[in-house]
Amino acid sequence: MAFKLVQDRSDTADYPNSYYHASQNRVLELSPLDGSRRADVCVVGGGYTGLSSALHLAERGYDVVLLEARQPGWGASGRNGGQLCSGQRKDQITLTKMVGADAARQFWELAEAAKDLAKKIITDHRIDCDLKPGIAHPDHKHGYAKESAAYVDFLRRQYDYDQIEYLERDAMAELVGSDSYYGGSLDMGAGHLHPLNYALGLADAALAAGARLYRSTAVESYQEGSPNRIMTNQGVVEADSIVLACNGYLGKLEQRLAGKIMPINNFVIATEPLGESLLERINPRDVAIADSRFVVNYYRLSADKRMLFGGGENYRQNFPGDIANFVRKPMLEIYPELADSRIDYAWGGTLAVTLNRMPHFGRLGKHNIYHAQGYSGQGVAMATLAGQLIADAIAGEAENFDLFGTIPTRTFPGGDLLRWPGLVLGMSYYALRDRF
Repeated sequence: MAFKLVQDRSDTADYPNSYYHASQNRVLELSPLDGSRRADVCVVGGGYTGLSSALHLAERGYDVVLLEARQPGWGASGRNGGQLCSGQRKDQITLTKMVGADAARQFWELAEAAKDLAKKIITDHRIDCDLKPGIAHPDHKHGYAKESAAYVDFLRRQYDYDQIEYLERDAMAELVGSDSYYGGSLDMGAGHLHPLNYALGLADAALAAGARLYRSTAVESYQEGSPNRIMTNQGVVEADSIVLACNGYLGKLEQRLAGKIMPINNFVIATEPLGESLLERINPRDVAIADSRFVVNYYRLSADKRMLFGGGENYRQNFPGDIANFVRKPMLEIYPELADSRIDYAWGGTLAVTLNRMPHFGRLGKHNIYHAQGYSGQGVAMATLAGQLIADAIAGEAENFDLFGTIPTRTFPGGDLLRWPGLVLGMSYYALRDRF
């Protein structure tokens, strides 16, 4: 195996040395905050949630300041698998049991609205981010394939969702170019995109709408009041409302939220560009794939025909010393024919999961502090929608934002010190179930 490897393991660069950074198609001319500012709303965090919040608030006429510790799209929003998924992280059958049929349908409709919103933003703002249709969900266990067939039937009958179909084992093998699976579903209403270019396009759209975006400005603390005061390493912002859009990078900024999420690290590699005959064999319809493992393998082709493969995760602060071989192993289990393909890029990022795997939206205190976090690996569409729902809530239209609060988000047991060992044990158990 040959390497022309650019591997990122640090948090020091402007952007991680990923394939996405190497292929970004716009550069934002932003400055750090310098001194004091006053705004209607201060958004903390420059990922999808924060950028979408800034865009939708500015479009409503609010004076918005967004503070990003590094660069917009620096975190998980610029590093992820780029999958624009249907539904919530919990399937509709489970949601129906949790909240009842009516509320479950509302959650489905919001998830559909999230996909539509992302697509509309891409079209309206002419964001070049390689948007393509289709996500396949192959099953790595025989029993899971039967469940997938039943779920496809449920969505088609109960939700009139006709963009999904069940594929038997042979059809799935032809679609994904591997005999590793027993069947599964193909959802052509879902899609995939270049996540960093999408984030940068959101940032440009927010700037054009009048939002003020500051890079290299780390929020260190804030004080609730009228107005709220947000203290940074570069100055102070006073704002009537605050949006906390930090997700897996929240750190210790807000202890009331930190225990509701668990940051975990996930990893991606990019091969060299692949030949046409190989591409036709391993992904003839150019769809994204996310399989049924608890530690999901997710993969797709880039616009320049590389295999972008995400697999493996850890629950520590540090990334593996050799990300490329860490991820290459599960890739070769599915595609042994890629053994001689050069790995050009390897990187990681931090996402946040909740115990119930549903997003955690809400308010804090009495002084208009809004938050959205915990997308549990399904944030491209839902974080975009979160920004719109936060803007609606600040404007007094909070029904859809408040719907997410009807499902309680439990705190991880053990607090900041003990939740990590508990998570590692739990995740390790389910990872073992993937194999046995």
